[in-house]
Amino acid sequence: MGSFKFFKMHLRVPFLLLALLEFCICVVAVFIAAYVRFDGSQITEISSINSPVATSILFGLTMPVTMMAMGLYQSRFRGGIIGVFLRSIIGFLCGAAILGLLYYLIPSLRLGRGVFALAIIIAFFMVGTIRPMFFYYVDRDILKIRVLVLGAGEKAGSITRRLRRRVDRRGFRVVSYVPLPSDSDIRVDAALLADPGEGSLLDYAIAHQIDEIVVAADERRGSLPLDQLLECKVHGLDVIDLLSFFEREQGKLPLDILRPDWLIYSDGFRKGAFRDVTKRVFDIVASVLIILITWPFMLLAALAIKLEDGASAPVLYRQVRVGYLGKPFEVLKFRSMTTDAESVGGAQWATKNDTRVTKVGQFIRNTRIDELPQILNVLTGDMSFVGPRPERPHFVEQLSESIAYYRERHAVKPGITGWAQVCYPYGASLKDSVHKHEFDLYYIKNHTIFLDMLILCQTAEVVLFGKGAR
Repeated sequence: MGSFKFFKMHLRVPFLLLALLEFCICVVAVFIAAYVRFDGSQITEISSINSPVATSILFGLTMPVTMMAMGLYQSRFRGGIIGVFLRSIIGFLCGAAILGLLYYLIPSLRLGRGVFALAIIIAFFMVGTIRPMFFYYVDRDILKIRVLVLGAGEKAGSITRRLRRRVDRRGFRVVSYVPLPSDSDIRVDAALLADPGEGSLLDYAIAHQIDEIVVAADERRGSLPLDQLLECKVHGLDVIDLLSFFEREQGKLPLDILRPDWLIYSDGFRKGAFRDVTKRVFDIVASVLIILITWPFMLLAALAIKLEDGASAPVLYRQVRVGYLGKPFEVLKFRSMTTDAESVGGAQWATKNDTRVTKVGQFIRNTRIDELPQILNVLTGDMSFVGPRPERPHFVEQLSESIAYYRERHAVKPGITGWAQVCYPYGASLKDSVHKHEFDLYYIKNHTIFLDMLILCQTAEVVLFGKGAR
């Protein structure tokens, strides 16, 4: 019950239940607000509200979407109580702004100002009350998948190393590890070691209410009880390998255990005319909408660059990047560094507190305004709105020699934002590039319009909170 696959994305059941619960809370808040505002009158009796059901559903849908944009439905969110509170406030404020615009465009869905304000306040406090109670029960393993790990060696031990925080394990609970004959060195908690004894693996799984078996063998050849695994599979237990487990739980493909045969035979990497057309339509629509929303900020950024560096200073910065199928193109950005930033030493990683960054450049980097001219790259077809970030040819050559499967990132168009950008901070070293590439590989393997929309929505959190900006 921990998750299910929807358009290639593993969606957490607890967070879907939370979203549904908060949708219902927001709908009910509208009815309560109308009841309070009009002295006990039902919302259907209020003449100023033309479509009470549609209006309340619109309110109920908008608030969870803006909270999702703030990262409040991410299973690995680590912001703490203060982080949740701050993001909830911003999410509700953004939701109120969106609803205000929709009410202006569609007057028949409008709520009165009094009812609208009351509904926001009531929904905010009801959501704030229910969330701690909900996560209290989620963290008590009620909705978690009960996992048996087949293996107790190096690969099995990597589960604890990679997913050591409680928030990393919200979707599952490891009940036990069953050692294999090939496990020469036990690397797991001895208290969780199990021995089915004379009974079969299926008997043990049934007795301990196991939902899933994760195969984490250090050496597969001749060490796996294939007959018993088949028996478990036939009787309805999920049997997956360690790579698929990490793909689901981390949203990335760990390079240190990634195998070419797994990539070849696993589901994903699909393309087609329909996918290409829908992706292109999505890019154009998203680009036009973003331009309509952000053109004042782009104009102010251009003026600020001119004021800081002089009228003759260039506003845009052109830089060669590697694009789709390895073809080079010129990416456009607002110039955030001095004009002679790479006159000495050539291409360099951006570093924290980089002295080459101007004052205006620091601000537009933190707010990601410097990326907005890349919308023109999207409209011309060199980039997509969502995809792996394009890298410079010099760095591509370096990273291709050091990072496995690095050139596979060019199988899709690069993007302004991407899965790695919403999941991992700014990358300015080889180690960072490895981690980001693990997320990029996940996107390349599983990319769909649904995932693109999810990434675009979560990019709002990256922009507002400056995640990874440098």
